Amino acid sequence: MLVRRVNGAIIRARITETEAYIGERDKACHASRGRTVRTAIMYEKAGTAYVYLIYGMHWCLNIVTERENFPAAVLIRGIEQDGKRISGPGRVCKALGIDKKFNGAYLIGNRKLWLEHPLGSLTSKFKIGRGPRIGVDYAGAWVRKPWRFQLQ
Repeated sequence: MLVRRVNGAIIRARITETEAYIGERDKACHASRGRTVRTAIMYEKAGTAYVYLIYGMHWCLNIVTERENFPAAVLIRGIEQDGKRISGPGRVCKALGIDKKFNGAYLIGNRKLWLEHPLGSLTSKFKIGRGPRIGVDYAGAWVRKPWRFQLQ
């Protein structure tokens, strides 16, 4: 669950779709050209938010997943909030009010945006589908990595 506190209200959203990006060798990963001002957050500790703007108008939330100095993150592509599916990383951030102020925020113990384990076991309720990542046609063989995951 991705949880956001807005003006004292708590919004809980089940994460329903993600994509993984792992390391400088991954040509689809923002860190494929090494550490830059933009990608420095990806080299932080696991649990750090990497938020960036695409097309000059949509915020995207990634969560760093590996040890410090190894750039890997998971893009949050879809959520379910109040029974409604929201698909697309820009729509996810819009629904939860996530923007650049969260870039670099550590999500463990954070009081405005954090991850929470849902009650019960997800694996018994959902099938997890996997497939190639979306929108990374420029990445050569890396585009075919089955690193996009969806709850079905």
